[in-house]
Amino acid sequence: MNPPPNPYDEFYFRRRSLARFTLEKGFLMRVLLLICVLLAPLTARAQELTVFAAASLTDAMKDVSTLWARAGHQPLRMSFASSSTLARQIEQGAPANLFASADEKWMNYLAEKKLIAPGTREDLLGNDLVLIVPANKPQHVTIGPGFDLLGLLGPRGRLATGDPAHVPVGIYAEQALRKLGLWDSIAPRLARTDDVRAALLLVERGEAPAGIVYATDAAVSKAVMIAGTFPANSHDPITYPFAVVKSGDTAEARALLAFLAGPQGRAVFVQRGFKVE
Repeated sequence: MNPPPNPYDEFYFRRRSLARFTLEKGFLMRVLLLICVLLAPLTARAQELTVFAAASLTDAMKDVSTLWARAGHQPLRMSFASSSTLARQIEQGAPANLFASADEKWMNYLAEKKLIAPGTREDLLGNDLVLIVPANKPQHVTIGPGFDLLGLLGPRGRLATGDPAHVPVGIYAEQALRKLGLWDSIAPRLARTDDVRAALLLVERGEAPAGIVYATDAAVSKAVMIAGTFPANSHDPITYPFAVVKSGDTAEARALLAFLAGPQGRAVFVQRGFKVE
């Protein structure tokens, strides 16, 4: 019969310590695994999303971000610029989860390059095209064929709007001015801006006597007033397609798109003057 192990035996002591360490390590691993499982939903919920949105959506999307955060999500990281600028940035690999364009053209541009997550594109909003003037020089005009826009601008004044070469509001403006027979006389007098908010700013500052922007942009400024609204049939319908970007396609990004199309998102856009599709 073997004698009981000597607790002071070095081999026995090392073997017992190793066994205890193995048990403790296993227990810690199980605890860590349990913590990871419990925190997984919180991690997904806390995912921060990046939204690339047309400049005219600035105020509405900031409101949406506040509501999104109140619902338990991270506030949105947002980049506002002309739809053309944002689309090209996405094409060049800029990280974005959601793209909101002020026209179909630039959403089509990304879709053709297969940079939009299939099945996520939705036309959510509409808008009106308006002529604005400084609020301290109020005017009301009826916009139609033969409208004296040059007379409104004066001998040296320029018409502020987005660059018709690529900025959606400028593209709509060119369509309307051509339809009304005004384009050839007005084109040399354009103050072409990088986005609609830059055009708004020129009129706010009095640097341009008039501008063409969206009705929702005019509504956010006390320094301008709407002089007239362009007939809806003078330009393509102003629509805002939203879509998840393929490289940023996550469950959280799709949840945000659903939120924007849902009651809370729609209420924000209506309050800001957008037409809800």
